[in-house]
Amino acid sequence: MADHAKTAAAVLTGVGGESNITSMVHCATRLRFVLKDEGKADAAALRATPGVITTAQAGGQYQVVIGNDVPDVFAAIQAQTSLGGGGTDGGAKGTLFNRFITMISSIFTPILWALAGTGLLKAFVAAAVTFGWLDATTTTYTILNALSDALINFLPMALAITAARYFKASEFTSFAIAGALVYPTITALNGQPDITFFGIPVTMVSYVSSVIPIIVIVWLQSHAERFLLTVLPGAVKRFLTPMIVVAIAVPLVFLVIGPLSSLIGGGLAAGIGWVFQTLPWLGGAIMGGLWQVFVIFGLHWGLVPLFQLEYQTTGQILLLGPVFAAVLAQAAAVAGVLVRSRNKNLRSLAAPATLSGFLAGITEPAIYGINLPLKRPFAFGIVGGALGGALIAMGGVFSKAFVVPSGLALPALLGNGNMVMLGIGLAVAIIVPFALTVVVGFKDPVDDTAPAAPAATDTMVLSPVDGAVVPLAEVPDAAFADGSLGKGVAIRPTSGAVYAPFDGTVVAAFPTGHAIGLRGVDGVELLIHVGLDTVKLGGEHFTLKVQSGAEVKAGDLLLEFDGDAIERAGYDLITPVIVTNGDLYPDVADVASGPLSHGETLFRALSVDSLTTAH
Repeated sequence: MADHAKTAAAVLTGVGGESNITSMVHCATRLRFVLKDEGKADAAALRATPGVITTAQAGGQYQVVIGNDVPDVFAAIQAQTSLGGGGTDGGAKGTLFNRFITMISSIFTPILWALAGTGLLKAFVAAAVTFGWLDATTTTYTILNALSDALINFLPMALAITAARYFKASEFTSFAIAGALVYPTITALNGQPDITFFGIPVTMVSYVSSVIPIIVIVWLQSHAERFLLTVLPGAVKRFLTPMIVVAIAVPLVFLVIGPLSSLIGGGLAAGIGWVFQTLPWLGGAIMGGLWQVFVIFGLHWGLVPLFQLEYQTTGQILLLGPVFAAVLAQAAAVAGVLVRSRNKNLRSLAAPATLSGFLAGITEPAIYGINLPLKRPFAFGIVGGALGGALIAMGGVFSKAFVVPSGLALPALLGNGNMVMLGIGLAVAIIVPFALTVVVGFKDPVDDTAPAAPAATDTMVLSPVDGAVVPLAEVPDAAFADGSLGKGVAIRPTSGAVYAPFDGTVVAAFPTGHAIGLRGVDGVELLIHVGLDTVKLGGEHFTLKVQSGAEVKAGDLLLEFDGDAIERAGYDLITPVIVTNGDLYPDVADVASGPLSHGETLFRALSVDSLTTAH
């Protein structure tokens, strides 16, 4: 079973520690960080972490690709830090476009899987009606349709919560605003003439499934709330602020924001419709060929609102059909690698990646683990996706639900457009990259026959501080005490200096000075964490003497700290010293006890090779 806590700890170290993180969210397969200094991130260490597929930098975010387990690793990071996820409108860095991508991913990520899951159920219900398996006049259909359609119908209310979290607005005030937009009597006014508000004409539009109005108004709400909470008297501001905000915000949407967003959405939907009617092969080829490239750079988030705008305006999503070709083409390419490769390690990766891509539409393991490193399979997938996407678009195929494109989600397309063209497009998207990968081939790695890497050897770890040894199980922090972060011991320091416990390299010198990561010449990796929760001191009472990447010798001074000041601030000074690469060094032995000075033997890190030989 994957150790999500250990992966989370390694990822935190790899991105420069909690103090280097401005905001954190996750999408379907990756952790998305906005870092204060991306130069402090160690891409090599992150990619070598068990559970991490690769890293990427795009859209103003530092992305750590995890795969299907990303929610578990995200939760583990939250448990180990004070990070709650999300961000603020000022948290993103870079260009306006990068900030837009960060905002959209932060707002849509929390509801993505629920949206995709209910959309898939809606697709199955629609397919059942199309093939005559379910009568649309029955109450069974009514119930199934309601439970599969509710989230997309009341999408503004879901987005109100996530947008409020992103913009730091009151969630329930945002919810009240969104509720007014989709209130039954308001919805019934859509299309009716002579609607006024205090004599002001209102152009009532439908807010069902809408995206733009609620995001814009919650952004404005966040600024209004901060202003009102500052200027209103303390005795009344808590109830007057939401009253004033709702009283102004809802009419503002009805009078200005809603009609403008309707014009924008209608224009975009019309533009998409024009492309797919006039040059359908071009629109399909772009979506089918470049979708996975967009995913790599995180740019696909910019298209998610377009899916929703198209659905709200037309009741269908033409953009989504060709994306099925893009996803299945990359899955087919990795299937070709599985058939052609003679490399056992590569084949062991290709098998689950193929299954994940075809069934669930999760292509990151295929792309980052196989297709991109081999280059040709990724290119063949682009070719297959472009050809298949063009054919699907030429058939006018569309979806009536938002789904994650995959084999399981194909019912979303059934009966919507030319099914012959859909079948041909999907066949081409699968056959072309598979055949090209098998026939044309790629440079097959030969590491199966390469000489074995030198065996890891046991490493003597010297005490980095003066103090008394304490068993790790007695550390008042569960993540350290149960060994989930690594095996080792703890020390109660009696002086304020930390020294190198062996010859090696500093792989992580945390800016806050509370911890330091080292890699020995034999490969052992060690974390020295001075005190518990001391990251909250923000570097106060700590002085770093080395930087990440520095070569050190045993006994070199690494950092200094004021132990008395740290304890006066209310922090436990107990210092865990743990081995973090347990896959190579799974245990420790010859652990010292009692008081000792820095430079004396603390324990021996046992390598997996020595343990295997011993048994």
